[in-house]
Amino acid sequence: MKLIVQKFGGTSVRNEESRQNAKSHIEKALSEGYKVVVVVSAMGRKGDPYATDTLLSLVEGSIGKISRREIDMLMSCGEIISSVVFTSLLLESGIKAAALNGAQAGFRTNDDHTNAKIIEMKCERLLEELSEVDVVVVAGFQGIAQNGDITTIGRGGSDTTAAAIGAALGAEWIDIFTDVEGIMTADPRIAENARPLPVVTYTEVCNLAYQGAKVIHPRAVEIAMQAKVPMRIRSTYSDGPGTLVTSQARTSAGSDIKERPVTGIAHVPNVTQIKVFAKEGQYNLQSEVFKAMANEKISVDFINISPNGVVYTVSEDSADRAISVLNGIGHEPVVERNCAKVSVVGAGMAGVPGVTARIVTALAGQGIRILQSADSHTTIWVLVKQDDLVKAVNALHDAFQLENEPADY
Repeated sequence: MKLIVQKFGGTSVRNEESRQNAKSHIEKALSEGYKVVVVVSAMGRKGDPYATDTLLSLVEGSIGKISRREIDMLMSCGEIISSVVFTSLLLESGIKAAALNGAQAGFRTNDDHTNAKIIEMKCERLLEELSEVDVVVVAGFQGIAQNGDITTIGRGGSDTTAAAIGAALGAEWIDIFTDVEGIMTADPRIAENARPLPVVTYTEVCNLAYQGAKVIHPRAVEIAMQAKVPMRIRSTYSDGPGTLVTSQARTSAGSDIKERPVTGIAHVPNVTQIKVFAKEGQYNLQSEVFKAMANEKISVDFINISPNGVVYTVSEDSADRAISVLNGIGHEPVVERNCAKVSVVGAGMAGVPGVTARIVTALAGQGIRILQSADSHTTIWVLVKQDDLVKAVNALHDAFQLENEPADY
């Protein structure tokens, strides 16, 4: 059986016009002899009647009173509604189709409600349906726990649903349809010269996603990477090829890999930097600070550790709570609010001299102060003031000539 997976996000199924565009991509795949598993998100975004955030607003005053198990019951409804509506459209068009919820499609998860992890795929029912119809429409973002409770698998869960099905069924590829043309070199709302990338590696797109790019969820990319299933990030509203996500950044078999130390610039706005200094003779500062953060379930990022102290960031929303916790254990942190994290990502930067120098020079040329930095084999991070975010992204985009196709640096 020739099989592909196609995922359509909320904006791709929000209204009749969008659903017709999505249907055209399915029809093209069917004409090429494929069976198609379609994964759908809830229709639209907050304000649209069946969007997840709209459903949550129905119990807004009860959050904290109802359990996460009950929240999962509510949140799962949006995708189920979407799957039936989309299946109806396909049937009206003469396409043999059936709808399944996450449990019926085989998703077995743990019981961590609202952020469940997939522990097993039992796809017998899904395969049975595929033997009878040409398209199976699966409600994304959800599964079932061992005790029979409905679970949801966190934000970006429909991407993860598509990747898990593609991996479990050995799909030839996974198409992730969105409202943009693919992975961009930077956020086009910020970088004037951002352009779509034709090919990126799994590692690059994972790093871009973790560092703020929101086109695809990194959990989905990791699943596809482990199963070696290629992914394409495409626009629902065009026939363009989008971005191919694969193991090597090359355009054709046997061709040379073009030198591309930097692939893209990502960013995370609205973070707060916290510095905590050790007291004289104190050797357990690091464990004390991070245990305190963990106990309060405060997510920390951008961590620098030295013998004299620690520096890290938290989201603006968590900043006051983090400061209060530190005060409670006898520390007076130095706090820098209104910051942004900017990340320079590229699988080809490892071992390439001059990348850091180019970053520092570009930012200095715009009068941008670097508050903190860190690096890995594929990513260099800098922390800047929020007011400098747009300038920083554009300066780095220009410095690495990302508006052009890859060239030797």
